[in-house]
Amino acid sequence: MGKYKAQPKYNVLSIRVSDEEKAALEELTRRDQISISNLMREAIRSYIPHLGAIQPR
Repeated sequence: MGKYKAQPKYNVLSIRVSDEEKAALEELTRRDQISISNLMREAIRSYIPHLGAIQPR
């Protein structure tokens, strides 16, 4: 049976990145000992507050 998680994550997003972007992400994950998923979650969380400053076209 699978492991129970208190806060499961249900949404899956897929993105395409260049070879250079992938290499940079992999280097960050090795350096910081974090998964790419957690790294991307942190990046998204840090970016979201900036969205409020964007004016609609």
